[in-house]
Amino acid sequence: MRRTRSRDRDVPGPQSPWDEIVPGLWMGGHHWTDPAGDLRAAVAGAEFDLVISLFTRPGHGPDPGVEHLVGEMPDAPLTGAQLRTVQRLAGAARAALDSGRTTLVRCHSGYNRSGLVVAQCLVGGGLAPDAAIALVRHRRSPWALHNGTFTAYLASGLDVAALLVDLDPDSASEPDPLP
Repeated sequence: MRRTRSRDRDVPGPQSPWDEIVPGLWMGGHHWTDPAGDLRAAVAGAEFDLVISLFTRPGHGPDPGVEHLVGEMPDAPLTGAQLRTVQRLAGAARAALDSGRTTLVRCHSGYNRSGLVVAQCLVGGGLAPDAAIALVRHRRSPWALHNGTFTAYLASGLDVAALLVDLDPDSASEPDPLP
């Protein structure tokens, strides 16, 4: 499995496995820190209609029969293909939300990669990027979307960001992981 998470973190772990950002749209991770300070696994079962994972780990669900979309990517600068995957996953979350389906978007801790998809979903629903970022931070954690590259992608728009990344000859090109 490719490494998708860096070990930089002077960031406290999330205090809950997932949090509701707007009704029906949840954001979280595969791990959280309980009140005693112990790291706990966040395992999705059947509580959501759709689970979108930007990081996966065996045994973390969801249950069979729950729709599960996976688009693993790093918590680092993304390629144009990865940014287009973010757009598609955010579109799937938006469609689920608009149809009344409960959705969890998750990554390792539920801060950056999931925050990028959730914020883009909110932008797709008409929220300004700054307002979407603020809402994600308010509802999940002040540490959510602390990856400045991801907030820059949102501020410029993912279409523009993908085009600019594709123009950079130093940007590693990789195939789009989702059809």
